[in-house]
Amino acid sequence: MQWFSTSRILVAVFVTVCCQTGFSEIGGPVVLASPNQRLSIQFTTTGIERAGTGGKLVYSVTFAGKQIVDQSALALELVDQPVLGGNVQIVESTPGKGSDDYTLIAGKASGIHDQYNSVQLRAVESAAPNRSLVIEARAYNDGIAFRYVIPEQEGLKELRLKQEDTEFRISTDATTWALALPNYRSSYESEYVKLPITAFSNQGGVSSSFLIGLPLLMHSPGAAWMALTEADLEGNSGMYVTNPSGNWAGHYFVSKLSPRFDDQSLSLTATLPHHSAWRVLLVAEEPGKLMESNIVSDLNPPNRVQDTSWIHPGKASWNWWAGDVGPDGKAAYTTKNMEYYVDFAASSGFPYMLLDAGWADGRDITKLRGNVDVPELVRYAASKHVKVWIWLYSTSVMDQMKQAFPLFESWGVAGVKIDFINRDDQDGIKFYYDVAREAAEHHLMVDFHGASKPWGIERTYPNVLSYEAVLGAENSKVARRDSPVDRTVFPFTRMVAGPLDYTPGGFNNVTEDDFIGRDVSPMIMGTRAQQLALYVVFQTPFQMVSDSPQAYLDQPAFQFIRDVPTAWDVTRVLNGDPGEYVTIARSHGKEWYLGSITNWTPRELHVPLNFLGAGRYTAEIYQDASDAGTNPKNVLIKKQSVRNSETLTLKLAAGGGCAIRFVPESNN
Repeated sequence: MQWFSTSRILVAVFVTVCCQTGFSEIGGPVVLASPNQRLSIQFTTTGIERAGTGGKLVYSVTFAGKQIVDQSALALELVDQPVLGGNVQIVESTPGKGSDDYTLIAGKASGIHDQYNSVQLRAVESAAPNRSLVIEARAYNDGIAFRYVIPEQEGLKELRLKQEDTEFRISTDATTWALALPNYRSSYESEYVKLPITAFSNQGGVSSSFLIGLPLLMHSPGAAWMALTEADLEGNSGMYVTNPSGNWAGHYFVSKLSPRFDDQSLSLTATLPHHSAWRVLLVAEEPGKLMESNIVSDLNPPNRVQDTSWIHPGKASWNWWAGDVGPDGKAAYTTKNMEYYVDFAASSGFPYMLLDAGWADGRDITKLRGNVDVPELVRYAASKHVKVWIWLYSTSVMDQMKQAFPLFESWGVAGVKIDFINRDDQDGIKFYYDVAREAAEHHLMVDFHGASKPWGIERTYPNVLSYEAVLGAENSKVARRDSPVDRTVFPFTRMVAGPLDYTPGGFNNVTEDDFIGRDVSPMIMGTRAQQLALYVVFQTPFQMVSDSPQAYLDQPAFQFIRDVPTAWDVTRVLNGDPGEYVTIARSHGKEWYLGSITNWTPRELHVPLNFLGAGRYTAEIYQDASDAGTNPKNVLIKKQSVRNSETLTLKLAAGGGCAIRFVPESNN
């Protein structure tokens, strides 16, 4: 296991880094500080009555001199054994430091360099059965992470984990933006609600429980913005949190692992040694800094795909959102009509066309239904320099992956969109890794849809481009969901964990009052300029161009969708307030792109352009027209010359936005 080799390295550097990481001797707290010393996590034991006895293993977190997480328990419930972590002594700690240096094909940035300090501490029970538990922790400048390691030992040859009892005792009754989910079998497709932590407690003696999905955004005014999530889930199950307290004073959470399907009393089973997923707490003074963090990908294993030359992020035309409408305005799920979407992708400069559900013979994804000839569509697309992705039902993939993926490769399919996964138990997580590995062996890119939140698998398997775990245009097609308010929340919540499969580009833009949910010519709440801006605001390496080809015909604003890339070198969050507004700038090569969106409140934002390089740039601006608040389709398009010492004023209509492409001028 990797942690054993890491341990030997850490022992070797103990003498040189001990002072830098701020440790106390064993017997007192073990303190791990970030490289800039502003963030620290402390481990200790509590409840010790006399020397030589053990106590409860706990941790706490401080940021900029302020306590943000009070002493919180670290414990594991095992089958037919006492809780591990409830009666221990810290007998050994080994500090270290390191640097995460790697590249990403489709991330927040193309090149990552993150420094951290680390510790590995060992705790041993003070009484029989004298089991041991290892905690690995890292402190970055923008967050802390820790995980459990259970060594093989006498009396413990395998792991049968009922539940992980990790507490997150936030020091104040922080405001949260929480994803309340109905159960462990959801698609994570819901709104984030803004409530204090105590709103999720059991009150008045009446049993109740809110299952909260991750990431969880929190704000302790005057102290910090925080985002709780997890990383590197291989071999584990997904984590949720609940507030188990029974009164208004209870502002804390405890972990809940998704139970196994075959035994609901178990969270996971494993041989030893075994390590849990990383528990990650991103911390910053401003919420936008959480979005810029790469800690989630840092904590995952390096790339396992030797040849990545075939992996390319890009935009795709899409038949589903428009209801398979053809050039005659009529719906038809046929090979000929899908060629129409291929033609649209080719003429627009998009590398892909996504063929959605309906081509397979029922649940058998190795046979064609007869309405769309996928191999023929792929051949036709190749003649137009376009590649085809195909939609798959997750259960069919579970049953037929070994037969289907080689077949798709022989057809020339570029990627697979796997839908309705709706699980993140231990076997469910294994499914993600099995798909990623098997797909890579057959040169297939992957879009996980109806999926759990990201946890960094895209670093290990870069053929995984996107996850759909958030409301999108699909949800608003027939329901009043995915409003401009939701869109200003998602970047600070769901997107801090990684890429998402969001579906912007709807050009039938309406006000909130005029919105009607429908399948035919579906509507989008908010302005057209906001739809353009979402191509920058959301990190979506495999990006849909949702509407029908006719919707974009002779529409000047469509040029921005043609131009905007889907892979980025640098990400900068320029301003923002969850649920209110956000402005993000991203670079691709020498060009920069900016997206700014607001909720239903019109606003004027002043944006310094200091993210630009030296010299002058031509700013191609797509902004809300003066009447966009009542006529949301109207976009004002203009160009102006700018430099990095200037500030742009963005005027956003209700539900509005602004999208800008910055192109270096030839004399730079």
